Amino acid sequence: MLQFIKNCRGAAVAILIAAGIYASTTVAGNHADDSTSKSARTGAPQALSADAGVPIRVSRESSVTTDAKTDWPCWRGPHGNGHAPADQTPPTKWSAKENILWKSKIPGRGHSSPIVVGNQIFLTSADDKAQIQWVICYDATTGEQKWQKEIHKGGFEIKNAKASMASSTPACDGKRIYVTFVNHHAAYTTALDLNGAQLWQTKITDYEEHQGYGSSPAIYGSLLLVSADNKAGGAIAGLDRESGKIVWRVDRPKKPNYASPVVVHVADKDQLILIGCDLVTSLDPTSGKSIWEIDGATTECVTSTMTDGKSIFTSGGYPENHVSAVSADGSGKVVWKINARVYVPSMLLKDGYIYAALDAGVATCWDAATGKEKWKGRLGGTFSSSPVLVGDVVYATNEAGKTYLFKADPAKFQLLGSNQLGDEVFATPTIVRSHIYHRVAERVDGERQEMLYCIGEK
Repeated sequence: MLQFIKNCRGAAVAILIAAGIYASTTVAGNHADDSTSKSARTGAPQALSADAGVPIRVSRESSVTTDAKTDWPCWRGPHGNGHAPADQTPPTKWSAKENILWKSKIPGRGHSSPIVVGNQIFLTSADDKAQIQWVICYDATTGEQKWQKEIHKGGFEIKNAKASMASSTPACDGKRIYVTFVNHHAAYTTALDLNGAQLWQTKITDYEEHQGYGSSPAIYGSLLLVSADNKAGGAIAGLDRESGKIVWRVDRPKKPNYASPVVVHVADKDQLILIGCDLVTSLDPTSGKSIWEIDGATTECVTSTMTDGKSIFTSGGYPENHVSAVSADGSGKVVWKINARVYVPSMLLKDGYIYAALDAGVATCWDAATGKEKWKGRLGGTFSSSPVLVGDVVYATNEAGKTYLFKADPAKFQLLGSNQLGDEVFATPTIVRSHIYHRVAERVDGERQEMLYCIGEK
């Protein structure tokens, strides 16, 4: 895909407009018309209601009932940084015949990651021929498909054969599932209950297809944060999770981009960071008001940013390959910048060092303070899936289905092993409860078939 459409990173929606103010509507897949103003750069927030939310990375308010130790409720995990709980023991060896607890067929095609909440697994998928987009639920213990909810039908526009129409990873607060799809030239966020019943759907913005859509929603306090950058002029918005009402909305430049919104606590405050569109943008996640914005990153970014408490780390791949550290204090200072192509897979940060799987199949470690390369090591293949960290072990899967394990150790590159499963992988695996939930494609009777595997020690 640009698996930025994975990237992996969901919640899509339909909205009504009255006197320039957005109001949510409960619908069953219908799309309300909308017209929105666009700006050349990030516009002023359109504050539609006051909602302070909870100033933390992942909400801990009473309405959020997910468990950071046992659930994987959103893109890049419970902390939004690709770190899986360190006190688990997932397998280090597996194959189609070894350490497979169960596998289930996934209808259609998609690059979104599975999320795990309680005993339920949720993911998105799409049938390109029938032009249907779904949210699908599986039993986490048995792999049995529990339900399959159609969100949109028709309205597909596919311009990149590597991309999918279901690349945005859902988010779940323990009560509702949120997912974003692009359909009928617009981005919609939809909320379902845990049984698959649709609660609301809100239109975020018009959307012009370029490479596809892959931004995943983030939960912050009482809000759901959704972005949809595109050449028609996109938007980033904060939605009330219960009603779908747009609390605030900020216009974005008319440029293609695929990064997900990320909230980090840095420079003594929570900052909503969005990279790409030739900008690094910091907003107040409760109101959408600008904190700072600088020219930087590049036009098209896919990865989700990280912070060490001082800098924001960005990467992108078109038209410029780069990895950089930008001061988060609003000074506009670029601390360091290097020429490296980490376009689609997001990076990992641990103990002052950055670990990455470059698109071209090279593992790399940089000093987060200076950008100095500590080591690099050949893996193999092309990468779209993002690496996941468990303790001090990085799990990184290439597009051919081979997962490499290497040490998160700045001293030297240490390849621990590799495992092959399936023929094609774009989705980032989910690692929780000592199990690996892995979305792969394989050939079944000569046809491409996506599978959801549960990998665990037998």
